[in-house]
Amino acid sequence: MSRGNRGGPRQPGGGRREAGPRQQQRGTRGAARFGGGGKRRSDERATSRRPDEGAAEFGHGVGRGKGPRPPMTNGKRKPFSRKTDVEGRAPFEHRRPAPAREEVRVAKPSPALAEATKVQTVTIAADEDGMRVDRFFEARFPGLSFSHIQRIIRKGEVRVDGKRTEPKARLTAGQTLRIPPLKLEAPPPRDDAPQAQQDRAFIKSITLYEDDDVMVLNKPMGLAVQGGSGTVRHVDGMLGALRGPGVDAQRPRLVHRLDKDTAGCLLVAKTRFAAAALAKTFRSRSARKIYWALVAGVPKPRQGRISTYLAKQEIEEDSFMRVAKHGDKDAVHAVTYYAVVETSAQKLAWISLKPVTGRTHQLRAHMAHVGNPIVGDPKYFNIENWELPGGIQNRLHLLARRIAVPHPRGGIIDVSAPLPPHMEQSWNLLGFDAKRYDPIEDAPEEE
Repeated sequence: MSRGNRGGPRQPGGGRREAGPRQQQRGTRGAARFGGGGKRRSDERATSRRPDEGAAEFGHGVGRGKGPRPPMTNGKRKPFSRKTDVEGRAPFEHRRPAPAREEVRVAKPSPALAEATKVQTVTIAADEDGMRVDRFFEARFPGLSFSHIQRIIRKGEVRVDGKRTEPKARLTAGQTLRIPPLKLEAPPPRDDAPQAQQDRAFIKSITLYEDDDVMVLNKPMGLAVQGGSGTVRHVDGMLGALRGPGVDAQRPRLVHRLDKDTAGCLLVAKTRFAAAALAKTFRSRSARKIYWALVAGVPKPRQGRISTYLAKQEIEEDSFMRVAKHGDKDAVHAVTYYAVVETSAQKLAWISLKPVTGRTHQLRAHMAHVGNPIVGDPKYFNIENWELPGGIQNRLHLLARRIAVPHPRGGIIDVSAPLPPHMEQSWNLLGFDAKRYDPIEDAPEEE
């Protein structure tokens, strides 16, 4: 597989890698562990600095989260559990049986539909705290079109505490919200048409974990998370088939996103309460995510931190994230920790990645930037005259392997996804053991 020379993500500007402890200080420990949670504390940093003016390496003192940490055994940290099922999933403390589906019945008219034809003033509830204004309308009025929501907010008909607002503004519990008369149509009740049945069966078949509030799906490679130009089949659309009976029933909603060609763990909130709580978790960077990838070559050093600024660039009908300089228009800071798990000669490497920030295409752009693009990446693979080894499929080798987040009602949700078929084939061909210890656990949780 080869790529021609193009103006792509390998742009000069500000990005660098820093060696991990195996190169600088062997045996050092004390880094924040995977599986923690909570917000960062301002008193944990002795000095302030720009993101690109230095970085902590694996095992050095970095701000720790306040949340629960993995248990200790004889004074030593207990690593990720080795007790996995046949699909490679980790055990869960909070696994509960999925709630039984209610029998389909004809929905009665909702009082909310009658109220929608006149001006309303509502108080933001505790489970709506932190929701975006436009998301509030989507959740409260499922029959309201996206364009109508945007229009009434833009025209100033929606007021928060008497003031104009914006679609992306966050609501706070206790605030008053003015809702103008709405052009609302009752959403059709959930039906048992063949397509709805197929969607429900498919979602059930890829569910790794489910309880009353959340689901974790094993998203297949090639399936879009949300709709777009020319995209008809996507996860968000299929979630509509899980909405309960009645116009007031809550519809499961996405908490975060994955690229279309990235497989693995996708978190879904089943209730408005869970969606608000998990949105706060992601904003505070309390969610811990680990990705696996197969890359060209072997990164040097074998463990390190990649810190760059990224900005979106468009060329004709294509767009990608390029490495930018601090201060460039729309440039955002992105930090990724990586660790080499196994190698195949010096041609290929299995790496584990822990993104601290969650920028678009962050992992793909970062690995291309350091000269080790992800195998099968049609957008960022930039090594000329590089040939794909025999037996390895030309598909994106990137898996959202594990996610650990605080549960909205307490405890930790900790779920792992198995390798997708094309990556499992490559692992078997290269002799990689998917049960091998993952050194990315020693990476810090903070920037």
